[in-house]
Amino acid sequence: MKRVTTPLEKRKIVSLKAGDKILLTGFVYTARDQAHKRLLLAIKQADRLPIDIKGQIIYYCGPTATPKGRIIGSCGPTTASRMDEFSSALLKAGLCGMIGKGRRSKEIISAIKRYQAVYFLTYAGCGALLSSFVIQCKIIAYPDLGPEAIHRLYVENFPLIVGIDSKGGSLF
Repeated sequence: MKRVTTPLEKRKIVSLKAGDKILLTGFVYTARDQAHKRLLLAIKQADRLPIDIKGQIIYYCGPTATPKGRIIGSCGPTTASRMDEFSSALLKAGLCGMIGKGRRSKEIISAIKRYQAVYFLTYAGCGALLSSFVIQCKIIAYPDLGPEAIHRLYVENFPLIVGIDSKGGSLF
């Protein structure tokens, strides 16, 4: 397994290959459909984004309610293709990585290659287990969206697989 830390550095990204197993440590930001719509609107209006996405990873996740005594509720991945319409603009703005489940469109694979980014997969149906790798959780933006708000998570040894690498290599 390869160990990766955030923020992502280009030399690390280009060393990753589709199928590599990763243990990620550092900050990641959750964002689902509604948060992506707002981020895209901010980009189109040349507004400042609520987070600096340069070198960062967005995890397509909407955590469930946090049980008493826990840091976060279940936090499994959502289907990445739902974010495809937003991803090119975010990659152009400096986003370096995405975490989700499932295939990506040809356009997103091209954007991943163009911007030397990476798409990670994590284990679907394992949200409760994945929550055990989250050390900190804080809502950073759009709290009115509830679970779809942008959360900043600090993760340790979060298990990932490189689904699409910076050269377009793909598990799919």
